[in-house]
Amino acid sequence: MTKLRPLVTGVAAVVLMGSALVSGVAAADTVKIAFIDPLSGLMAPVGQNQLKSWQYVAELANQKNWGGAHKFEVVGFDNKLSPQESLTILKQAVDQNIRYIVQGNGSSVGLALEDAVAKHNERNPGKEIVYLNYAAVDPDMTNSKCNYWHFRLDANSDMKMEALTTFLAKDPKVKKVYLINQNYSFGHQVARAAKDYLKRKRPDIQIVGEDLHPLAQVKDFAPYAAKIKAAGADTVITGNWGSDLALLIKAGKDAGLPVDYYTYYAGTTGVPTAMGAAGAEHVKYVGYYNPNNAGFKGADVIEGYKKKYNDDFYVMASYTGIAMLAKAFKDTGSTDPVKVAKALENIKVESLNGTVEMRASDHQAQQPLVVATWTKVNGKDVKYDQENTGYGWKTDAALDQFVAAQPTSCQMKRPGSSQ
Repeated sequence: MTKLRPLVTGVAAVVLMGSALVSGVAAADTVKIAFIDPLSGLMAPVGQNQLKSWQYVAELANQKNWGGAHKFEVVGFDNKLSPQESLTILKQAVDQNIRYIVQGNGSSVGLALEDAVAKHNERNPGKEIVYLNYAAVDPDMTNSKCNYWHFRLDANSDMKMEALTTFLAKDPKVKKVYLINQNYSFGHQVARAAKDYLKRKRPDIQIVGEDLHPLAQVKDFAPYAAKIKAAGADTVITGNWGSDLALLIKAGKDAGLPVDYYTYYAGTTGVPTAMGAAGAEHVKYVGYYNPNNAGFKGADVIEGYKKKYNDDFYVMASYTGIAMLAKAFKDTGSTDPVKVAKALENIKVESLNGTVEMRASDHQAQQPLVVATWTKVNGKDVKYDQENTGYGWKTDAALDQFVAAQPTSCQMKRPGSSQ
């Protein structure tokens, strides 16, 4: 049964999620969301920033009543970047009657959670869980391994590579590319897509080297920097994130490596500091948001987050995710995951990067993407820096949804009408 317990602060009552969810509850209710990502180890700085981002947007939504009477609380769980640890946490979340989970770091973790959530929901009707994926971007998660209960808020790695190589192909200076990626499903997908898309768009470009290295284990990338230099590369394409990208760029800087980096995650915690002035005009990223966009949309969030945490807000998918959940709660008049999941299909919200739509066929968010270059703040088109470096991101190209859109092989199995 659903239990009511007054908050000590006297703010109405909290409806704890039990096996029976109440629709249209008169009192305000709080929906708990389990954040399952690394909060310790080498990737902890990234995970801590992401947790704060979800919590900040949840507070914003609560203040502005995005979900009407429904409020949000994001609870952090440290999975140590381990799929097995994540499955243990999932069981803990179930035991605590938490019915919504978010995760993003590591597609190996994401694939494990996606499968576990699907099996749990099949075996436990009435206790379903919805999985919002904000950064695990292996394309298989919305293709061959797609599942009804999984919704990806980020663009997948193929979508990003489509946008990145469309931009890169227009640069005649790019002639020799080196690929370096983390040795797990996402890193493999980035390397594959880079080779396939460059062959199609710029067959004259040579792939002069390729490396796959252990995830979150390498502490010195000097040997890799030496290999890149010896190969004569002018460009590096990498899907690395967290310490693996920060240390790679630092090693390149120390080695005087004369290359341009095309990345997915150069705007994430630790990398801006590692780049500093040496990365200016040499490092690019492809993503769904740049604070230095035309009109500086999202400036209030960027500035509010900085003021509260003295940190940089870059996990814009947290804004999209909370906005989508809030709209689904209001549209259905319920926080029941079964009703909410159905409402999330084809849902559209205005996020900080424009209109984001959750495609029903594979539960892959369709959204505009951006390519940006690390450069000195000028107060005009580059207003916001990162990590107090005095450098930020200048938008090179803003790409509409259709530029990066990819077909899907997903054969979505939906719950029966009885559910």
